[in-house]
Amino acid sequence: MNTLTQPLRDEHKELFPNVDRIRQVAELIGKAPVAEIRGGVEEVYDFLANHLKPHAEAEEAALYPVVQKVLGSPDATKTMSRDHVEVGFYIEELAVLKDGLTDKPLTPPQATALRRVLFGVYGLVKVHFAKEEEVYLPILDQRLTPESAQEMFEAMEAAAHEAKHAHAH
Repeated sequence: MNTLTQPLRDEHKELFPNVDRIRQVAELIGKAPVAEIRGGVEEVYDFLANHLKPHAEAEEAALYPVVQKVLGSPDATKTMSRDHVEVGFYIEELAVLKDGLTDKPLTPPQATALRRVLFGVYGLVKVHFAKEEEVYLPILDQRLTPESAQEMFEAMEAAAHEAKHAHAH
């Protein structure tokens, strides 16, 4: 099979352990000391805000326009873009929950909210990646030239760099 999209598949493979970590942190709630939970929540937030969000912005800027062109519709990626919006809401909510964590045990509402947000974003991101890998990337592998794939990845890299730089300030 032609795997012009291997760089994106590789990037997803690099992100997968962090995605699994979201679920692992959610599973700690109610079982682990609050300091461990707080550390895990901070780790997950850092991943989502500083790695996953720039990745999503790079997809919006460089991957999705190519998918739209190949599929012949500007609407072809709307559901995926909506996933990105929802991940953004989860990141904002996790920031608030994270800032509310202290050395005291979690209150039942805190535990419930953290579980909901962590399991929610975990499920959403996992399915989002699967949709890209199983639907979009095979189509791109079939229809892109090596040159157009290279241009797309260069544009994604530049967009990700720009997004990370913008979030750092």
